[in-house]
Amino acid sequence: MKKIVAAAIAAIVAITACLFVCSTPPSCTDSETPRHPQETTIPSVPKKADLCGEEMPLGRQDILECLDREIITNTFLHSNTLLIIKRSGRIFPAIEPILRECGVPDDMKYLCVAESNLVATAKSPAGAVGLWQFMEATAKEYGLRVNDEIDERMDIVKSTRAACKKLKSDYARLGSWTLVAAAYNGGLARVKKVMEQQHQTSYYDLNWAEETRRYVFRIVALKAIVDAPQDFGFDIGDDDKYEPYETETVGLPVPNDDIAQWAKDHGTTYRRLRELNPWLLKNQIRSTRDTLKVLIPKED
Repeated sequence: MKKIVAAAIAAIVAITACLFVCSTPPSCTDSETPRHPQETTIPSVPKKADLCGEEMPLGRQDILECLDREIITNTFLHSNTLLIIKRSGRIFPAIEPILRECGVPDDMKYLCVAESNLVATAKSPAGAVGLWQFMEATAKEYGLRVNDEIDERMDIVKSTRAACKKLKSDYARLGSWTLVAAAYNGGLARVKKVMEQQHQTSYYDLNWAEETRRYVFRIVALKAIVDAPQDFGFDIGDDDKYEPYETETVGLPVPNDDIAQWAKDHGTTYRRLRELNPWLLKNQIRSTRDTLKVLIPKED
């Protein structure tokens, strides 16, 4: 009897061991090829780069690495950079003619990209607003209206004209568009002080605070990526970009206590009116008696 029980126990143990071995997934042995994460393609740094025709000295290793950093950073901010490329189809046609008319180099549109990611309603923690990220005092200095009802920092046309005035004013003092870009970030007075203290006149020979040191390189990197997105792994064509809105300009009489009703009377909605004119902050305007020019959807 004992022999029978022992034999049964041995059989059960054998069967259990067999089931365990058969049900256990095979482990990776030394002979198997290990798994690797998905390969990452490294974007190439352009052999030549410039801002407003002022060449970047990429023959210097320190300069090359600074540009490389910004190209890598912005290439792999996938969703953000992709949206910038798409928005450029709508925003660039609005600001390019103004830059040209005002005598400001076309490359300065990429400063606008660096400032706001081409979001007309962008707001910084410091209080800068709009495509060109004007602080309130600076906006008013350059003729933009800013109050509780109107904030023309979010008016694409007016803010771009104001930015052109500032950029040209700084260029008259600095004589270099690269330094003008640095001044847009760090302030004109600070740029002049850095130049005086360090006895240098080239942006690339000056020791900057971190943000200003990266700023010009970020602009140039964004210029390279937006101009040729396919070179940096973005499979996007002109047809994929956002198209400019089809609009017409009409007069909005003010003061006005119900702009939503006015919008409805003109065949549109308050939401659509605010989308096309984000500088309108409220449903009423009492702070001015001028007729305001606003955009509404163009009738087919």
